[in-house]
Amino acid sequence: MPRLITLEQAERLDVDEVHELYRQYVNKSQVKLMTSFGFGRELVDRAEGAHLHTRDGRTVLDFTGGVGVLNHGHNHPRIVAARKRFQERSRMEVHKTYFSPYLAALGHNLAQVMPADLNMSFFPNSGAEAVEGAVKLAYKYHRGKRGRLLRADIAFHGKLLGSGGLTGGAPGQFAFPTIPGIGTFRYGDLGSVRDAIAAARRPGGGCDVYALLIEPFSASTMNHCSEEFLRGVRELCTEENIVLIFDEIYTGWGKTGTMFYFMRHPGLVPDVVTTSKSFGGGKSSISAFVAREPVFRKAYDSMQDALLQSTSTTYYGFGEEAATALEAVEIAVTDDFPARARHLEELLVPGLERIRKAHPDEVADVRGTGALHGVFLSGGPKLLDLVGKLVPVSLAKDPLLRTKLITCAVVDALYRDHDIYTYYTLNGRSPLVVSPPLVVEDADVERFLEALDAVLEQGMSRLLTRFVQEKVSRLW
Repeated sequence: MPRLITLEQAERLDVDEVHELYRQYVNKSQVKLMTSFGFGRELVDRAEGAHLHTRDGRTVLDFTGGVGVLNHGHNHPRIVAARKRFQERSRMEVHKTYFSPYLAALGHNLAQVMPADLNMSFFPNSGAEAVEGAVKLAYKYHRGKRGRLLRADIAFHGKLLGSGGLTGGAPGQFAFPTIPGIGTFRYGDLGSVRDAIAAARRPGGGCDVYALLIEPFSASTMNHCSEEFLRGVRELCTEENIVLIFDEIYTGWGKTGTMFYFMRHPGLVPDVVTTSKSFGGGKSSISAFVAREPVFRKAYDSMQDALLQSTSTTYYGFGEEAATALEAVEIAVTDDFPARARHLEELLVPGLERIRKAHPDEVADVRGTGALHGVFLSGGPKLLDLVGKLVPVSLAKDPLLRTKLITCAVVDALYRDHDIYTYYTLNGRSPLVVSPPLVVEDADVERFLEALDAVLEQGMSRLLTRFVQEKVSRLW
């Protein structure tokens, strides 16, 4: 009989035992990487709202926002109650051949939130699946008669084989096989989009592009598309009958000050929107692509094609996930998450700008919107030379390594010295991400700003030297 670890035994594992199990059965390099930060050497006992409570008694302010998942914070009481209600009543989880009242209601509610005729929804499990489902919809809409799709050069759309090819790869990223026919345009450059469409012309002049995929706000790089660009892309796609897909997986559900970023521009309507992350309220692994009714019905609304919309997910219609998303959407609407994000912006923007001005040698730029901002850290040529002396040549292949180490040093100091949990992105210029859950208290925002100011006051050379000597040495 196999020797299994029970749920009760798993809950009693200490951090060393967890590390060893990861080394044996998950990924030993992941242990090396994550233990270079303090949070990789601790276990969380419980989490509530914007705070983590570790087993050794620390209370940590979580300013990561769960990398977009936790607009509602950890264990929102209404969402926990909704899941408990589902379980206590022994509701049915999944059967594709039974209709689900939760899925039906969720589709209705998304149609109410979305503008115009964005009425038709499908619910896979992850953001990457939603992206691939949207692309698949666009291809089917054109009945396979077009063979090209376009994405931006700084895109991030997931890491599956298909969505990975639609992601603007970081330098040195391994090249997996992917969807054929992918073309690239410069983010925010309408002329570049026109050129990419022109390059995809058929010999007879017809358009061969079936979809254009864009993040209106790029959470991994803190860049945003102008209204002029987005409306221009909409016009081009309408003229050429290209399915326009907006990826709002990170930026949905109020994070940027409107329910979805594109909705700040009245009358702007894509053909498909993808969403995930906070759609599940921090407790449910669920995503969606929401399509304009004419596009969806042409692609899939026939007896022959009704089941082709599936993105290879057995769990479509999974009861508890849909019930959780129902509650998460209602909270985002009734508690006015967009207004909460705008209020947090009123605290964060002047605070971050004040820090930038106070530390011009350490902070190169600050930008963002709502409750999502990036702090771009620097340090000048002397600091970059210091990195080169401290880091082995074997680790210096990544052209962004120096920037990442500078940012990691600040992430580490915030966590170790101030009990504040942050992260940085792997795309673009790897900014320190300021992304609190929308339920965070104003006092916690001030606490973060004061802590970041205090960390930068130490000077980047000191921070970097301490981090590299005490932490990065664990990597080799």
